Amino acid sequence: MGLDVNTLFLVTIYVEAMLGLLLLFAWIQNSSIHAVAWWACAHLLRAASVALFGLYGSVPDAISIDLANAVLFTAFAVMWSGARVFDGRPVEPVYLLGGAVLWLLVSRAPWLADSLGAKVLLASGIITAYTWATAYEFWRGRGEPLVSRWPAIFMLFAHGALFMLRTPLSQVLPWSPDAQVFDSVWLTVLSFEALLFTIAIAFILLAMAKERTELRHKTAALIDPLTGIANRRAFLEGVRALGQQQGADVRPVAVLLADLDRFKSINDQFGHAAGDRVLQMFSAVVAGKLGPNDLFGRLGGEEFAIVLYDAGREQGQATAEGIRLAFEAAAAEVDGRPVGGTVSVGMVIAEPGVIDIPALLGRADEALYCAKERGRNRVEIASLHPVPERASVAHVVAGAAPRTA
Repeated sequence: MGLDVNTLFLVTIYVEAMLGLLLLFAWIQNSSIHAVAWWACAHLLRAASVALFGLYGSVPDAISIDLANAVLFTAFAVMWSGARVFDGRPVEPVYLLGGAVLWLLVSRAPWLADSLGAKVLLASGIITAYTWATAYEFWRGRGEPLVSRWPAIFMLFAHGALFMLRTPLSQVLPWSPDAQVFDSVWLTVLSFEALLFTIAIAFILLAMAKERTELRHKTAALIDPLTGIANRRAFLEGVRALGQQQGADVRPVAVLLADLDRFKSINDQFGHAAGDRVLQMFSAVVAGKLGPNDLFGRLGGEEFAIVLYDAGREQGQATAEGIRLAFEAAAAEVDGRPVGGTVSVGMVIAEPGVIDIPALLGRADEALYCAKERGRNRVEIASLHPVPERASVAHVVAGAAPRTA
């Protein structure tokens, strides 16, 4: 039983239009991802192009072929632009309309008007270029952990490759002598593939938008909105993951607790905006001192925690002192005002085999208390093992020379 291409075209129009409207509705429900609106317009434009192409024989070729193809190329260009918008890149108006303009200028040229093969090659090249460009845009954004990117890249590449086969297929498969387009076997195959592609790609693109929304919500729940670093929950999750990693690959660990000195006074004297800037400054200073495997988070207020992976006593102390000195220099003035921000740091070093980081945080907290008691703006290093309550603080903590607060 043969496949009626006229029916296939009609189904394609309905499917494209419905998918476009569904994507548009999804965008209205969550307008933060503008790319969905671009992809909705791409489907609607494809529906319009198929409708125009379906008028072949009843309207001039300038409408059913030239204009229909120009709209089709614009639809693929809009999908490509949506991929750029999805990853925060600007729309390129010249390239957005370039395919359609090129087709309208070249397709009616005398040397091309009577050459079906040349027209097919030009049309296929334009569609393939836009489709592969869309796949490339998604590939460029692969740093974002979206699983749905990969099937989208594969489908777009495969769809573009199939379009490049149009010219050889048109030479091998039968084409009716009276140029009845709808009797073409290869066009039937391509039309059916295009219908399946448009359904699949719409769902994949919508899945990408949904996956990004969920990722942003998850990230927002783990990131401190003021400083942009891990919040308490994310930091503790990282600590648990580090503990599991330590089970297989034991390394020394330095655990630091940092507390900004006289932070309440800064807020009272210079305002909360200045206090926020001090917190952001400290976060930036610490981030610049850490390695890729280190952990850093804001526990709350002006208190921060740092875990230096594979760091012994000397490296840990050097990093802590570097943070303290860099922050003291950076926060001496904030927006032209003499804020004089400083930080006190308590640190404990865990030798290989000791992976109870919550307990280490407790020891670092004792060292931080000593740093505050000894004048602030200093680093104190606690003993790993707790001492009896009767022991003095001096037996527990050894630190740098006192600094002026």
